[in-house]
Amino acid sequence: QVQLQESGGGLVQAGGSLRLSCAASGRTDNNYAVAWFRRAPGTEREFVAAISWSGGLSNYADSVEGRFAISRDNAAKTVYLQMNSLKLEDTAVYYCAARRLNSVNAAYPWDYWGQGTQVTVSS
Repeated sequence: QVQLQESGGGLVQAGGSLRLSCAASGRTDNNYAVAWFRRAPGTEREFVAAISWSGGLSNYADSVEGRFAISRDNAAKTVYLQMNSLKLEDTAVYYCAARRLNSVNAAYPWDYWGQGTQVTVSS
């Protein structure tokens, strides 16, 4: 069993930056692909970014490509999402998810989910 805990959300002005963290605990050996998803009020959850076990592969949604960067520190069992040039439409609850399948394709099921952290971008 793997537990995931997000942190780093908050209120930021448009154009600003935030870095989210996803810390893993429990029975984890770092052999997990990890992704970030988000859900804005009244919308479906959407994929944001994913990273492979080693960090060598990543995948991004078109809406965040070039502005967000996913990375991981396996020694710390933490995955990060650096968010730059934030827009009003980035406002959402951000969730991290993990799975054993070492693929950055968002379509495959994710086994573990965190509770989410709120990101609010203001004008």
